[in-house]
Amino acid sequence: MAEDILINWQKKSGERQKIYKHFLQRPDKNKVLKQLPELHEQAFSKIDCLKCANCCKNYSPRFKTPDVKRISKHLKMRESEFIDKYLKVDEDGDYVAKTSPCPFLAADNFCSIYDQRPSDCHRFPYTDEDVIIKRKDLTLKNTTFCPITYYVLEKLIRNSK
Repeated sequence: MAEDILINWQKKSGERQKIYKHFLQRPDKNKVLKQLPELHEQAFSKIDCLKCANCCKNYSPRFKTPDVKRISKHLKMRESEFIDKYLKVDEDGDYVAKTSPCPFLAADNFCSIYDQRPSDCHRFPYTDEDVIIKRKDLTLKNTTFCPITYYVLEKLIRNSK
């Protein structure tokens, strides 16, 4: 029977945080980066983000200036109106959504501004770029709520043995 690393992935992720942290301390950067495109594709072929949407339900992307300009224009709002209605400044000084879940997440887990979404959303979960090893704390956090990040990191660890 084929191995299914996604069974109880959230529980296993919680139990394996030390292993992930250790792996991310000194990964073979070239080896990791070479594997990311294929592992990223594999993960997305096995996991349907629309059934999960944990990222949109529990966390906010940063809304950078180009995102604010683009989204407010799309919503036919002044930038200041958009900021007042939807955003707040977080502890890092970044604009983030005021509310959780994201105000643009619909009941069917579709994003109402998908084509205009913030660049952080477009890039998430960063499993096809070097962010996965450059921003270790972010990757560790992402493994706790994103099955794609969990899957890719598990495969990287298995492939390193």
